[in-house]
Amino acid sequence: MNDKAHFIPKIEGNVVSSFQTKWSAPSNIALIKYWGKKELQIPCNPSVSFTLDQCRTTTSLRFQRIMDKQDHVSLSIRYEGNPAPYFEPKVKTFIDRILPYAPYLRDYKIQIDTVNSFPHSSGIASSASAMATLAAAIMDLEKQIYPSLAAEDRIKKCSFLARLGSGSAARSVEGPLVLWGKHTASPNSSDLYGVRWTKAADVFKTYRDTILLVDKGQKEVSSTVGHNLMHNHPFAENRFAQAKARYRDLLTILEMGDMDGFSDLVELEALSLHAMMLTSSPYYILMHPNTIQIIQEVRRYRKTTGLHLTFTLDAGANVHLLYPAHEAEKVDQFIASDLRKYCQDNELIYDRVGTGLKKV
Repeated sequence: MNDKAHFIPKIEGNVVSSFQTKWSAPSNIALIKYWGKKELQIPCNPSVSFTLDQCRTTTSLRFQRIMDKQDHVSLSIRYEGNPAPYFEPKVKTFIDRILPYAPYLRDYKIQIDTVNSFPHSSGIASSASAMATLAAAIMDLEKQIYPSLAAEDRIKKCSFLARLGSGSAARSVEGPLVLWGKHTASPNSSDLYGVRWTKAADVFKTYRDTILLVDKGQKEVSSTVGHNLMHNHPFAENRFAQAKARYRDLLTILEMGDMDGFSDLVELEALSLHAMMLTSSPYYILMHPNTIQIIQEVRRYRKTTGLHLTFTLDAGANVHLLYPAHEAEKVDQFIASDLRKYCQDNELIYDRVGTGLKKV
C-alpha cells in the first residue's frame, strides 16, 4: 500500500453529529536518524526507532457537526487547560494537509485539549506524540463514519496522517520497534507510514530509556529549520547513503541480539546527526557542555564495566541512555551517582520501550 490515493475515502459514510474521543501517544527515539526531508514529509533516508512508554501526549478531541461545509476547519486548542494560540499554525497546517484524505473534517468544529508528560519543544519528539494523538482521534471519528474500514488499514492510515503533521510521528503509532522510509532490506517498508518491526531479539524489547534533561527549555533551532538546512548541505547525499547502509546493519544487529554492535552503531548515528548540524550553513550547536560530559562518562563506564549502557541524542541537548532491563539496577545506580548532576534541576525521566497508541 504505497499509493496515497488508497487513503482517500471512496464511499458515502454515516452521518455522525457529534463525537468525542481521547488518545495517548508516546514519543519515540530514532536509532537510525532521519534528517532531511522532501515535500510533504517524505524522508530522504529511512529510520528505525524505539517507541517509548512514559513520555506521552494525551489529547481529547470533540467533533461537533455543522450545517455547511467550511473551506477551513474551525479549531480551538487548549494546552494544559489554557488557550494555546501558539500551537494553532502547526495544527492548521496539519489539518490542511490531511483534508484530501479526511474531507469529512470540513463538516465539523473541532475542540482540542492536550497535555504532555514531558517538556515540549526540548528535543524529545513532542511533535511526534502530539500529531500521533491527533491522527488517532481523527481515525476514531473515521471509524464511526466508515465502520467497514479494516483495522490494519486504519493503523496504516493513522501513521500516514500523523506523518503529515510531523515526520517522526509516523513512528509513534506502534511499537516497540518501528521502521519508516522505503528500504530494500524491508520489503513492506514505506515512505508514507511507519511499519512495526517484529524480528528483533527479545533483549531489545526490554530496553530502558532514561532521558537526562540537560536543558528543559525550547531548543534554539527547530527541527523544521534543521531539516530544511539539509537541502544545500555539502554532505547531504553522503549522509543519506550512510544512513541507508546503517539501517541494514542495525536490523541485522537487532535480529542477532548483538548489544555491543548496537552500542557502537547507535552512538555513531547520534553523533552523525549532530555533525550535520555543525556543518550546516548557518551552523548551529544543540549539544551543551553537559551533553559532552555525559557522553564521555558513558563511554568510560561501558569500557570499565562491560555493561551495555548506550547513549543517543535527538535534535537537542538532552541525552537518551539505552540499556537492557537485566542491567538496569547497576546502570541506574551509576546514573544517580555520576550523571544526574549534569541535568537541569537534577531532573530526568525514566522510560522504557513501549507499544504505541492507547485509547484513554
